[in-house]
Amino acid sequence: MPVPILKQGGCLIATVQATISDSDWRELQEGLLTRVGQFRSRGVIVDVTELDVMDSFATRTLCGIADAARLRGATTVLVGIQPDVAYAMVQLGLTARFQRVSTALDLEEGLAYLNGRDRRAEEDDDRG
Repeated sequence: MPVPILKQGGCLIATVQATISDSDWRELQEGLLTRVGQFRSRGVIVDVTELDVMDSFATRTLCGIADAARLRGATTVLVGIQPDVAYAMVQLGLTARFQRVSTALDLEEGLAYLNGRDRRAEEDDDRG
């Protein structure tokens, strides 16, 4: 099941709507990174609200997306981690990988975070 990737302004939004295979995770990573360059996106949001499990491959792939997107000039925000998933990730020791990945409660908060970063960058450019 492919993950839809939408463009909204300077952001890309990928909504994982169900548990997906490892090959779908790789396809998502490739698709997002290609589109970051294609659309010159400054932000990437990956919405995992519908996931009830986050395994080590998904975790590693999400961190890889964030690291590669950062190298291409985009900030990644992971949104919608469910309470049970967050608890399981802590118990399994998967949270250390997310030290460099921004998270937000939901899509609205993720967009606000990215929009706030864009405004700060513009202000810094204006100061010269």
